[in-house]
Amino acid sequence: MKETIQGIVIPFLGTVLGSACVLFLKNNLNLLVQRILTGFAAGIMTAASVWSLLIPALEQSANLGHLSFFPSSVGFLIGIGFLLFLDRIIPHLHMNSSEAEGPHTKLAKSTMLMLAVTLHNIPEGMAVGVVYAGYLYGQSNITAASAMALSFGIAIQNFPEGAIISMPLRAGGMKRGKSFLFGVLSGAAEPIGAVLTIAASGFFVPLMPYMLSFAAGAMIYVVIEELIPEMSEGKHSNAGTIAFSLGFIAMMILDTVFQ
Repeated sequence: MKETIQGIVIPFLGTVLGSACVLFLKNNLNLLVQRILTGFAAGIMTAASVWSLLIPALEQSANLGHLSFFPSSVGFLIGIGFLLFLDRIIPHLHMNSSEAEGPHTKLAKSTMLMLAVTLHNIPEGMAVGVVYAGYLYGQSNITAASAMALSFGIAIQNFPEGAIISMPLRAGGMKRGKSFLFGVLSGAAEPIGAVLTIAASGFFVPLMPYMLSFAAGAMIYVVIEELIPEMSEGKHSNAGTIAFSLGFIAMMILDTVFQ
């Protein structure tokens, strides 16, 4: 249980440390740096979806023979649909965007920016939660080391995310302490999502392949809907592509070394 608690807390600490950049740095991150950090985060999330979630889901369905793809495919599509649903019902504003998405609201811009980051932290928390649930309930292809690798991978990509949310808020005139708090709160969805997922998994152990691929689908939705457009906009978009590749390799290394 101690390892599980650590695994839930570590990704959140990544967000906290990233948000703390606003307490020490004077200037906002320039657009090129933001694209690089966003690309790196997107690469980590994509690799985590494959190595930490989809491959274990396929392995757990191997007894279905030629239909072993079915649980992973269904879970993946449901995960996509779930994030599409949240995207429609939660008002939010993506970074460097002037037009809010979701239902019309009078919420402040800073609040909608935080909600945008919170929205894509939900599947990350679910991913950590479902992997640790698999470990706790004795899924043979999920080890403590591989679960911890996912936690560290998510924490690494949460660091730039924390900075990307807190620094622009400070640049927009918000006080440093409040900007830091907003950055921290944006990451609170992860440990909450992880705990709820672990609690729910106890009732759905036979559906673990569906749950793993569900988290993968939700994460891929965020990558395609938000992170890739942000890393590719404007000039020098190849910087985001290179960062994506490095993030993908970093997560792949973590997940294959710590098996």
